[in-house]
Amino acid sequence: MEARTYVVTGAASGIGAATADHLASSGAKVIRCDVRDADVLADLTTPQGRENLVSGVMSASGGRVDGLVAVAGLALPSELPVRLNFFGTIATLEGLRPLLAASAQPRAVAVSSLSAIVAADDGLVECCLTMDEEAAAAAARTLVESGRGRAVYPSSKLALNRWLRRAALSWAEYGIPLNAVAPGVVDTHTARATFLDDPRARALVAAAMPQPLGFPGPVDAIASLLAWTVSAANSFMTGQILYADGGAEATLRA
Repeated sequence: MEARTYVVTGAASGIGAATADHLASSGAKVIRCDVRDADVLADLTTPQGRENLVSGVMSASGGRVDGLVAVAGLALPSELPVRLNFFGTIATLEGLRPLLAASAQPRAVAVSSLSAIVAADDGLVECCLTMDEEAAAAAARTLVESGRGRAVYPSSKLALNRWLRRAALSWAEYGIPLNAVAPGVVDTHTARATFLDDPRARALVAAAMPQPLGFPGPVDAIASLLAWTVSAANSFMTGQILYADGGAEATLRA
């Protein structure tokens, strides 16, 4: 990895920080992107922030990126997950694709979620896939107003999965493997603050997303898998959603 340059979004905390640290510890150059504490500061929920990301990475990389790890995401009951997890991630991938194409061994991966197969809303998913951001944001607001705000996050991730499966075919024409990693529940600060530290909420989530290998899972396991997907070693896998969830997906869809 010593000669490779990687971009990691959402690198200020959680899975993004762990992945950036993992890549850097192997000798790679890592360009960390986030809304704070990063090399490139960019708010990917906005068009201007997405432009700032591309221009910032262009400047920091010198015009070539070997691997892109799109981690940045939100799990709030609002329209923001649609803007960040779906449209922001796609803007990141498409905006940096020319820099990936300049690499001899380019790779890209996005972070999805096990929750996409558990609690997504089909209407919001289809609305996202029309690629009309304002319409999709309005659909998310409607879910929130109807008391179904918790469906927004998994819907944004399921829409991302479906977009990625289609996009991977055209990306292959550029020689760029494009995949996703779908973690189960892992032990991040956000997860602890959101539900892991609440015994009742923790029990409900554990029942909905059973993980035979352990609940919650280790962050480092996700980081190492993400790092492999963007390494030169991954030369022939594309269009895949890799469930790193301690066996939850196999349990739910046996």
